Amino acid sequence: MSSYTPKNILITGAAGFIASHVANRLVRSYPQYKIVVLDKLDYCSNLKNLRPSQSAPNFKFVKGDIGSADLVNYVLITESIDTIMHFAAQTHVDNSFGNSFEFTKNNVYGTHVLLEACKVTGQIRRFIHVSTDEVYGETEEDAVVGNHEASQLLPTNPYSATKAGAEMLVMAYGRSYGLPVITTRGNNVYGPNQYPEKLIPKFILLAMMGKPLPIHGDGSNVRSYLYCEDVAEAFEVVLHKGEVGHVYNIGTKKERRVIDVARDICKLFSVGPESSIKFVENRPFNDQRYFLDDEKLKNLGWSERTTWEEGLKKTMEWYTKNPDWWGNVAGALVPHPRMLMVPGIERHYDGAENGGSGSTPYSTSQTGMMVPVTKGGSTSPRKPALKFLIYGRTGWIGGLLGKLCEKQGITYEYGRGRLEDRAALLADILNMRPTHVFNAAGVTGRPNVDWCESHKTETIRTNVAGTLTLADVCKEHGLLMINYATGCIFEYDAKHPEGSGIGFKEEDRPNFTGSFYSKTKAMVEELLKEYDNVCTLRVRMPISSDLNNPRNFITKISRYDKVVNIPNSMTILDELLPISIEMAKRNLKGIWNFTNPGVVNHNEILEMYKNYIDPSFKWANFTLEEQAKVIVAPRSNNEMDASKLKSEFPQLLSIKESLIKYVFDPNKKTSYSISA
Repeated sequence: MSSYTPKNILITGAAGFIASHVANRLVRSYPQYKIVVLDKLDYCSNLKNLRPSQSAPNFKFVKGDIGSADLVNYVLITESIDTIMHFAAQTHVDNSFGNSFEFTKNNVYGTHVLLEACKVTGQIRRFIHVSTDEVYGETEEDAVVGNHEASQLLPTNPYSATKAGAEMLVMAYGRSYGLPVITTRGNNVYGPNQYPEKLIPKFILLAMMGKPLPIHGDGSNVRSYLYCEDVAEAFEVVLHKGEVGHVYNIGTKKERRVIDVARDICKLFSVGPESSIKFVENRPFNDQRYFLDDEKLKNLGWSERTTWEEGLKKTMEWYTKNPDWWGNVAGALVPHPRMLMVPGIERHYDGAENGGSGSTPYSTSQTGMMVPVTKGGSTSPRKPALKFLIYGRTGWIGGLLGKLCEKQGITYEYGRGRLEDRAALLADILNMRPTHVFNAAGVTGRPNVDWCESHKTETIRTNVAGTLTLADVCKEHGLLMINYATGCIFEYDAKHPEGSGIGFKEEDRPNFTGSFYSKTKAMVEELLKEYDNVCTLRVRMPISSDLNNPRNFITKISRYDKVVNIPNSMTILDELLPISIEMAKRNLKGIWNFTNPGVVNHNEILEMYKNYIDPSFKWANFTLEEQAKVIVAPRSNNEMDASKLKSEFPQLLSIKESLIKYVFDPNKKTSYSISA
């Protein structure tokens, strides 16, 4: 049996799960080897995974992307690399269904860049390519012999297809250019440091939080699991004893159904599986079984050392001791995560979060997770602290939201990205890790909606494309989006006549198309129905106690020479914006008419203005026909049924009561009183 001794090893993706265990093992066991790590620090990477090696003299970390040919060539040459262990990849199947191009970019193109650099430099003596058992596709349920290294590749999902494609490139460079390549195909790996989008750490963290464990389909899918240290040892064996041009399966013949994995974790946490397991919708395609023939690697001297029970216990103990290792992982713990993949953005780790108090047989971590405690331990579960990411900093509602957050002691930040810039939105979410996102951004017109009639492209870009992009990014990350929309998508009609008291309900279809602004808002509201993570709030003719704000409906009409006199539903922001924050706390979703109950007409408002603010104030009315001569686009007039909101928040005042309490009484400059 031949033996290989490397000198300078490049390990790609070594801040990730498996590669970090391999890197730490080699740094520790072979001080004569120089270990260079290249990692772009994506969402599932963590520099803390490499802590055991960071002070070692034979260890070096380079932050960068394998897709950068210049960087890869530079590292190979300046570090005199003779061996590459290529782990870097996007690996989560659920992500690949929603972000398949990102998988092609990382897994295929990134591998191609590495191979080309090896060919150009001509100094590589070993190239170990890390692949997956999923390239074989589904194994027959009654098969007694596993897939061997010469079995046909039949991938069934975008992730495994990109890994198979990368393998073809590796094989081609081995044959065409004589590169000394070796490929490994491994079973599922578990253990400390794993990002919790994967089954076992996800289930452990959910169990720590007292939440149900979501199982795709009926849980009958069968998988084989290897403990991470056993896998690191396998790569150590392949590095030193593997033969060039060969493929090695890294696997175990011990199989477990997903439902049994969940039950074993429930047992570790002493909770009943019947109440702790929740069955959810299956993946678009979920292979029933992967089964490997592992004899070839065993012939090199490797064997599995860690039993399932021992490995699972070690893993559980690690996560209970390190619950904050990954920071906020709420988006990964949903049944079907679509995690963020933004090249070049490093994860941040910070801060304790405050929450409520209570009593439970668990202790609480900084992220509000509950962990089993030893006998006699004390407990204090906490909810994760609220963190709001707000879009619309320069807008009226966005600015008021920030002030409300400060008043309520809620951590908040304003988004820096433009709504139509997906990458910028992803960066905002990665940097802040919010619990909720508020969208108060949008184009309403400068100074009014008439502007939208001559700036249709800009209006579409923000109101439609931007809003949908933000909703989609939030859905990928498991975040609720509070979306401040408009009720100016309806007009009085035969079923909802003016003065009848019959308002438009949430389920009614928009019937007002008089302005381009309203068209875009109606369009995006309809499309947002496809997103179950959005709470749409239909605001109308917003009013606040700040009577100097030019966007305030009262301020506007008090400055007009003439006004129409039509009853309308309106939104008193001083009362309703705090309610929108409470709606976020309650995780309410769907469409809501976000107005005070009832209607008020222009004359009634101006009469209040005269009584409370300026007794000398005068105004005149004109008809809709006369109004049409001085505006570009028609205006919406309607009554909205606020009974759904009133039912959720019984304290909600009628529009006239709210006007007096929140607007006119605080600004009162006369001796007027209602009793007078």
